[in-house]
Amino acid sequence: MAQLQQDKDKLDLAPRKFNMWLFVFTSFMFFAALTSGFIVYSGGSTAHGIKIILPQAFKYSTLVIIISSVTLYLAARAAKRLEFAQQRLFLWLTALLGIAFFVIQIYAWGVLVNMGVHFVNPNASQSFIYVFTGMHLLHIVAGLGLLFYAIAGSYKNIGQVKNLFRMEFASIFWHFIDIIWIYLYVFLLLNQY
Repeated sequence: MAQLQQDKDKLDLAPRKFNMWLFVFTSFMFFAALTSGFIVYSGGSTAHGIKIILPQAFKYSTLVIIISSVTLYLAARAAKRLEFAQQRLFLWLTALLGIAFFVIQIYAWGVLVNMGVHFVNPNASQSFIYVFTGMHLLHIVAGLGLLFYAIAGSYKNIGQVKNLFRMEFASIFWHFIDIIWIYLYVFLLLNQY
C-alpha cells in the first residue's frame, strides 16, 4: 500500500518538475536576451562598455553563492540518506548564504552609487549592471522561497518521495541561479573597461 502511494506521488509531482525545467529554460533565455541587448547596445566594442571597475563585493557574492550550491548539494545528499537533521542543517546554511548573497549585492549597488554609477545615466551600459543584478536578485528571492519550502517539508511528516521532490525542486532552481550569476559576473568582468 505504501509503495502504491509513493508511485502515485511520483506521478502527481512529475508535471511540476517539468514546469520547473520550462521556467529554468525561459529564465535562461531571458538572461541571454539581456546580455545580447548589452552587446547590441555596445556594438561589441569597449568604446560603449561600462567603463568602470566592478566593486569587489561582486567577487565576494560569487564566492558565497558557490558555497551555497555546495551546502545545498550536501542537504540533498543527506535527504537521500534519510539524515534529516543534516538535511535541515545544510538547508538552513544554504538559505543563510542566499540571504548573505542578497545583502552583498545590495551593498555592491551602494558602492556603485558612491562611484557615481546610477541606474539612469548617459552610459546605458552602466545601467545594465543594475538590470542584470536586479533581475538576478528577483530569481534569488524565488530561490529562497523554494529553499524555505524544502526546509518546511523537512520538518513535516511528509513522505520521502515528497521530501526528495522538494529538495530536487529547490536544487534545480538554486543551482541554475548559481550558474546564471557566474555567467553574469564573468560577462560583466569581460566588459568592465
